[in-house]
Amino acid sequence: MKGKTRSNQPQKKINLKSSTSNLFLNLIITVLGIVIIFMAYSLYNKISDNGNFSSNSTSVENRILQIEVLNGCGVSGIADKMTDYLRKNNFDVVQVGNYTSFDMDKSLVIDRTGNKTNAEKIATALGINKKNIVQQINSDYFLDCSVVIGKDYFQLKPFN
Repeated sequence: MKGKTRSNQPQKKINLKSSTSNLFLNLIITVLGIVIIFMAYSLYNKISDNGNFSSNSTSVENRILQIEVLNGCGVSGIADKMTDYLRKNNFDVVQVGNYTSFDMDKSLVIDRTGNKTNAEKIATALGINKKNIVQQINSDYFLDCSVVIGKDYFQLKPFN
């Protein structure tokens, strides 16, 4: 009988170790199951919201637009004055610099995302003619529009 009891003792240790590892594995399976359910629910919400553009478009229209201001006329400090005006009017100017040349006769707004409504808002706020809105969609830019200040800057609202 001593042989039987000794053979039973190692089995209890093995069962104790296997029950601990089973508990641990069950816990991991449960956590992964919850993560999968959450991801499936999120995916379902994304798919079901794609058809509902009307609620998304109003939130996009009301968000603060990110703008780049570029000096295209060569007048020193003109981009800084434009930046101050735009920031006072709730636009987010994320970059200020010089345009590729200083021979721009007319100021223009360059739409970078394909949302012409945003470009029109900026043009209206600055007094730029809507004919001077250009679309150059570029996914490398992380902004909505670029404003290029031309030699007609004295006709724009910030400088009146």
